[in-house]
Amino acid sequence: MLSADDARLLAEVGFLAAGAGDAARAEIIFNALRRLRPDRAYPVVGLAVAWMNANRAHDAVRLLEGTVAPDPADRALLDAWRGFALQLSGRRAESVRLLETLATGESEGARLARGLLGMPQVNG
Repeated sequence: MLSADDARLLAEVGFLAAGAGDAARAEIIFNALRRLRPDRAYPVVGLAVAWMNANRAHDAVRLLEGTVAPDPADRALLDAWRGFALQLSGRRAESVRLLETLATGESEGARLARGLLGMPQVNG
């Protein structure tokens, strides 16, 4: 079984690969993490980020749309990243509509949506 620390380290390496444009390695890492941590959003976000960095935003949109997230906070986070992928796919109006629905609240997804919309962050 993969420990939480090991999963975190793998995710960090995956995000480094995604940021460096190494989508192939990022895909391997995040697909493995998706199998090992199917109830978590971060492997899906990592894979989506890798695809967005590889000019595959349309694939990221489909991935984020098709991911089931029972936790509402995870769903909001996945949807905020989907809003970003929609922007990169040239679907700005759809992106703005989605992000505006997410922008209220204090979840990580709401904060990301506000940032993507250029809205001020709410101080709690």
